[in-house]
Amino acid sequence: MKAQRVVMPVTARESWTVVDGDLAAIGPAERYLAYLAGIERSPNTVRAYAQSLALWLEFLHLRRADWADAAVEDVSGFVTWLRAPAANVIVIDASAARRSEATVNRHLAAVFGFYDFHARNGVVLAQSLVAWRRVPRGSFKPFLHHVTKGRPIPTRPVKLKVPRRLPVTLSVEEVTVLLAACGHLRDRFLFALLAETGMRIGQALGLRHSDFISRRRELKIVPRDDNVNGARAKTRMVATVPVSAPLVRLYSDYMHSEYGDLDSDYVFVNLFSAPVGRPLRYDAVAKLVARLRALTGIKFTPHVLRHTRATELIRAGVWTQETAP
Repeated sequence: MKAQRVVMPVTARESWTVVDGDLAAIGPAERYLAYLAGIERSPNTVRAYAQSLALWLEFLHLRRADWADAAVEDVSGFVTWLRAPAANVIVIDASAARRSEATVNRHLAAVFGFYDFHARNGVVLAQSLVAWRRVPRGSFKPFLHHVTKGRPIPTRPVKLKVPRRLPVTLSVEEVTVLLAACGHLRDRFLFALLAETGMRIGQALGLRHSDFISRRRELKIVPRDDNVNGARAKTRMVATVPVSAPLVRLYSDYMHSEYGDLDSDYVFVNLFSAPVGRPLRYDAVAKLVARLRALTGIKFTPHVLRHTRATELIRAGVWTQETAP
């Protein structure tokens, strides 16, 4: 089983499904993923759920179990299977696990969402995988409410406890080294932008020239559903972010020295590999990050730069979760 990218025939929007070894779509997974796409969940979310369901269905296939007959003990076996470094290894020390608790919980969220969808559409399932049932007065009571004597139980029957960890951040010196290691102004501007503003990588990749207002030293983060590179802003409101004079100068240098007369609305585009002029995609940024990590020895992701900026602002008392773009 594997997750497979598909393009919707009418809208040309990207979506994902799960296919078997013969590349045939798995019906129950396809219906749920089509539902997620239909309610306009992010393509990245649909992709993540497709990958999770592919793992779940592969696990059931190895057990020779049918998806509609699965029970809680199958889910606990799935957790063990996800965590084990090899088929014949049992994880005792959590640090030796193949996948973290948070990653396993993301896979479980997809599995239980899948079963909840089919239960609400009339499919007879093992009820232990549908944790909540509707009762009168618009309230909810958990499955086996009479056994628990009214005590609340988790929405998901199986969930790992995730250790609390501080977010990974970089020092000022590490950010400086990363920027200096960039061989192109485009790349230096991209990471300087992320480091200074705390933008998400999807917000940066969706940035248009009209969003960057140099004379006022500000940029706008605009949520758009039509980004041809699949970039997602993950916000529903337009946000205005101040930028520094050095960042404005770096943008101008990038436009003059590398961008030139290229005709594109997007700020970040392919300049050094084909197809030249097409908006930069997530996978291109991932390759760039990998090269910088190998070159500098600094372990980072674009989101680490967001954590770094957020930490700086929180310490300064000017940023909260509610104000984050």
